[in-house]
Amino acid sequence: MEREKFKSRLGFILISAGCAIGIGNVWRFPYVVGNNGGGCFVLFYVLFLVILGLPILTMEFSVGRASQQSIARAFTTLEKKGQFWHLHGYIGMAGNYILMMFYTTVAGWMLKYFFDTAKGDFIGATTSQVKDHFTYMNSVPSEMIFWTVVVIIIGFLVCSLGLQNGVEKISKGMMIALLVIMAVLAMNSIFLKGASKGLYFYLVPDFQQIKNIGLINVLVAAMNQAFFTLSVGMGGMAIFGSYVGKDRSLMGESIHIIILDTLVAVIAGIIIFPACFTYDVEVTAGPSLLFDTMATVFNNMAGGRWWGTLFFLFMVFAAMSTVLGVCENILAMVRELTGWSRPVGCIVCGVGTFLLALTTALGFSVIHFQPFAAGTTWLDFWDFLVSNNIMPIGSILLAVFCCYKVGWGWDKFLEEANEGKGLKVQHWMKPVFKYFVPAAVLFIYVYGIVNFAWK
Repeated sequence: MEREKFKSRLGFILISAGCAIGIGNVWRFPYVVGNNGGGCFVLFYVLFLVILGLPILTMEFSVGRASQQSIARAFTTLEKKGQFWHLHGYIGMAGNYILMMFYTTVAGWMLKYFFDTAKGDFIGATTSQVKDHFTYMNSVPSEMIFWTVVVIIIGFLVCSLGLQNGVEKISKGMMIALLVIMAVLAMNSIFLKGASKGLYFYLVPDFQQIKNIGLINVLVAAMNQAFFTLSVGMGGMAIFGSYVGKDRSLMGESIHIIILDTLVAVIAGIIIFPACFTYDVEVTAGPSLLFDTMATVFNNMAGGRWWGTLFFLFMVFAAMSTVLGVCENILAMVRELTGWSRPVGCIVCGVGTFLLALTTALGFSVIHFQPFAAGTTWLDFWDFLVSNNIMPIGSILLAVFCCYKVGWGWDKFLEEANEGKGLKVQHWMKPVFKYFVPAAVLFIYVYGIVNFAWK
């Protein structure tokens, strides 16, 4: 079947950025910044995005565009006879499914909080009542299944409409709306009475904080966040590379996506930190920063019900932009392997995703499983497989495939990446792509496994 293409360059940039811009940017980024000293972390994060994230993203787009396939068949198309790179395609395919096994539930949380905030469920609630709301939501099986199903139906329904009329059109609208909502929320936060303290903590490097936390810890955390924010290593970006034309060089396009991704992450902090400092809420709250902390903040704010509704709508768009990207990737992989039409593929992939996602949706109430420390769940297990294993290992393999003769090779990668107008990969960058990237990602991987909270 003929390969579908994006209708516009803007569509490619917004959809690729949308897939990268997920809850990692707007949920994980602010609390990681809070736990790692604020401004210094942000400085290192941007540095690692350029020297680590940019090469990997460019390589993944190149593999997608050269092969005109999803990750399931990209290596099969590009590898030399007798090689086994195609086996990684199946790992990438598994990674996308595993991601949806917990991401659909988390996106469902965002939808639920959007509706609950709009209904006024948090008006007059104490801090402990706000915390209990999240615990109760997870303890009701029907509630969790309902919101997970809604997310999956939306994701594959949009994909069934086609690449241009469905995924591209909806994602563009959603991303533009997300940026507008963020701008409004950020302006509101900037004028809060504690804004100056919050912004100072967030944006001004304080090297005393590094001394307290430890330079290595801050560097590793920044490298980690820069790497994971772009959703690379398991074909999430290769699929969009396969849909884009040869008129633009891929490094130039990758830079636009990274700028947009970083902009959203930074603005998320501008929304959150002034609010936390204004209402004297702990900025190192960790993962609960979003659901417990921010719900409490809006509860204390004038007009907080509507600001909170807008905030969680922004979170819904951020989560759904990734859901749409991954749904499209899963659908493309299955269609390439079976030859099914879009509608048939959407039904089968949707049902399959739902059955697999039940582990997470019911993991807080019915299907109890504590893989690591007490209190951990299926969500932690699936996240560990994807974030701590499949993504880093996939990125190392991608770098070896693109830069060494045992794979595709540097010359072929360079030819593909540099085709078209725009910024190009230079020959002097070869050591960064060939040595620094795989070494840095291997370090992140080993450090993450050694320091993981197994017990």
